[in-house]
Amino acid sequence: MPAIDVSKRDSPADEADPVWDLEVRPRRAVLTARIVAVKLIIVFGIGGIWLRSGSTGVTFRVIDQVAMVSIGLLLAAGVLMLTRPRVRAGKRGVSVRNVLGDNEFGWEHIRGVSFPDRKSWARLELVNDDYVPMLAIRSNDGERAARAMDRLRELGREYGVTEEHPNP
Repeated sequence: MPAIDVSKRDSPADEADPVWDLEVRPRRAVLTARIVAVKLIIVFGIGGIWLRSGSTGVTFRVIDQVAMVSIGLLLAAGVLMLTRPRVRAGKRGVSVRNVLGDNEFGWEHIRGVSFPDRKSWARLELVNDDYVPMLAIRSNDGERAARAMDRLRELGREYGVTEEHPNP
């Protein structure tokens, strides 16, 4: 089944065209990731500043302090990658962006959406018995995630998904 890589846009007109009826991003996961990123920067920044103040017998230089702060910035950037997930749905199909990558699926390739028991996020069920996790629709968002699933199912019925796949 073809998945369209939408990380490369064909034209600037594609971005300006309002083709998406639904756009969902996680709320609590984004907030948590931002808080953790700030804490990492603070902890590694303080650690880098205090690195030369102790008398452990090891000689630390300014470059070691810079390295410590840089490690904190890199870790914070990695944590902020968790803020990327997004699900968009419209007449063209469903676009799922997780931490790394962005895929678009036409409605003819989608069987339905489900939220399996004891799972943290929803998934897009495909016609070839495969699925794609949708990290943007998370169980810890509660009612907001339920509304997103309802709206996604509604759009699926409107644009051509006929079979709902039950939770396994």
